[in-house]
Amino acid sequence: MLRIALSVCAVLASGSLLAEEAGPVNIRPDITTVTVQTADGPVEIGRIQDNEHEVTGEWARTSRACPPFCIQPMTPAEGVTTIGELELLDMLADPEVMVIDSRTPDWFAGGSIPGAVNMPYDRMVDRLGELGCEPDFDGWDCDGAQQIVLFCNGLWCGQSPSAIRSIIAAGYPAERISYYRGGMQSWRVLGLSVTGG
Repeated sequence: MLRIALSVCAVLASGSLLAEEAGPVNIRPDITTVTVQTADGPVEIGRIQDNEHEVTGEWARTSRACPPFCIQPMTPAEGVTTIGELELLDMLADPEVMVIDSRTPDWFAGGSIPGAVNMPYDRMVDRLGELGCEPDFDGWDCDGAQQIVLFCNGLWCGQSPSAIRSIIAAGYPAERISYYRGGMQSWRVLGLSVTGG
């Protein structure tokens, strides 16, 4: 038992020494940056290389009044896949997937994920035609709907979950929707590239 405790202490001590050493901040050990195509041309996504960088301002806040800023469920609707940053980076690089910033235009203008398109959560149903759906007499025919990813401000932001439930109710197939639950707060905490703002 003592040998295990000493081994754990040694690992923790070596880990804390490594954490104090400044070095490159990669996305993964084998990936430094990811290039995504945007309407304005290719953009390289990487992490802030300052080992002392800290999140400040609005993104550093841990508590907001609930309601309306309640912690969101892991899955906003049955059939929707919740993803993290690495999966989002893969989807940003896939020309068949549309990544949607579902926040209001003022938030989008303050900075977003490179390659994301702004479709405010309260207007998404009206814009399903841009996602491969066709209007029909009963609303929308979404047999040709494309794969999409929605995100908003963070774990406490209800804009994406609200949009997801609305478009599913209008006929969008849940299995073609992914939800980046961490949103802009998690993206910024990891020091990943932001456009605008």
